[in-house]
Amino acid sequence: MNTPARTEARHRVVIVGSGFGGLFAAKALRRADVDVLVVDRTSHHLFQPLLYQVATGILSEGEIAPATRMVLKKQSNASVMLGDVTDIDLAGRSITLTHQGRTTTTEYDSLIVSAGARQSYFGNDHFAEHAPGMKTIDDALELRGRILGAFERAELSTAAEERARLLTFVVVGAGPTGVEMAGQIAELAHRTLVGAYRNIDTRDARIVLLDAASTVLPPFGDRLGSTAAEGLEKIGVEVRLGAAVTDVDADGVTIKDGRGETVRIESACKVWSAGVEASPLARQLAEQSGAELDRAGRIAVREDLTVPGHREVFVIGDMMARDRLPGVAQVAIQGGRYAAQQIAADARPRASAPDRLPFRYRDKGSMATISRFNAVVKVGGVELAGLLAWILWLAVHVVYVVGFRSRLSTLMSWTWTFLGSWRGQLTVTDQQVLARNVLGKLVLLDRCEGCSPIRAVQTISSEHANLLTSRKRRSSS
Repeated sequence: MNTPARTEARHRVVIVGSGFGGLFAAKALRRADVDVLVVDRTSHHLFQPLLYQVATGILSEGEIAPATRMVLKKQSNASVMLGDVTDIDLAGRSITLTHQGRTTTTEYDSLIVSAGARQSYFGNDHFAEHAPGMKTIDDALELRGRILGAFERAELSTAAEERARLLTFVVVGAGPTGVEMAGQIAELAHRTLVGAYRNIDTRDARIVLLDAASTVLPPFGDRLGSTAAEGLEKIGVEVRLGAAVTDVDADGVTIKDGRGETVRIESACKVWSAGVEASPLARQLAEQSGAELDRAGRIAVREDLTVPGHREVFVIGDMMARDRLPGVAQVAIQGGRYAAQQIAADARPRASAPDRLPFRYRDKGSMATISRFNAVVKVGGVELAGLLAWILWLAVHVVYVVGFRSRLSTLMSWTWTFLGSWRGQLTVTDQQVLARNVLGKLVLLDRCEGCSPIRAVQTISSEHANLLTSRKRRSSS
């Protein structure tokens, strides 16, 4: 186990997570008399709201995920450490992280936990094998491979029933991510790919958006929700509300509709965007501080975004529960900046800790795209839909893309996509589609100590059996 040396003369701030909350907190501390350490399991800052555009070939992963080290390169008081935080010790003021078998423990004077959230399958985690969520770059690249792979397989198919299954795309969850994903799959099929195949017409693709709720985009209100649903239907998306998913397998989705009837939708490509749950670190913090957790696993924080009894520990973004704030980027950004201000004040020499004003969130609105030139926006009591809303969406997202070059390349990619029909990021590989499940099963195989190779291989899908058996033989030799 490694324990990095620290400089006692400086106040050390450890930030867990390099998403919106963590990165904006680190940047807000650039002039403070502190040392900042950003810890994350990935080496990049992810602009998560645009992941669906990576999945549908509009943007490259580099345009929405700059390297965290490069973003903070010129900030002399900031450093980056790669690792998965496995333990937070509030009493000892330290965190423990692991990376490729190496365990490291580091101490802190102030801690900001912004580890975000992961996809929730509401207790049905086995759905993930056939319906990936969209929380990481790996997720987006896998979905791109699955979407485009379905068209490729349909091109080879000679059976009408199989072709129909391959050309049916199901998106579960009618929140902003689901709406945007369904809309872009529709545009991909009905516009971008038209004429690219010889044996199929991509306009025959069926795109189904499912949700157990009674409206699309519930936080936007009934009027904008209805407008969004109508916009989706105009571009060929089948919207099915009041539909609860009861099963997902390799060949389709089973739902229970509003009348209680069971319906089967045959589909090769499924996308899950129906729910989220907070990082498991929230439970650790709750157990040590006595704080409560909500149904999504988020930790209830005090009015200054700290956990009970620990003025030095802030929880921000998707991990925190406070005043029913939504899990959106602006909550994380404003929370990160607020936490940085309090830490900078605490780090200044003074006789006693300064009083803190409560965190106040400024709602800058919600927005979602439906298709090119069409979006919905809600800012306070103002509701917009159509072209004006789409332009506003465009402007806001460009502003928050990190780095001038990324903004420029994003604008160029959008110009080609929205004014023409070209998408420059349609390259896929089999590895992108298979890697997540294969890696997961390799881990299970490695953990199966004492199991015979035959029994272990029986626990994995047949298409990967040869790969895992050969790996086991190599390790034995």
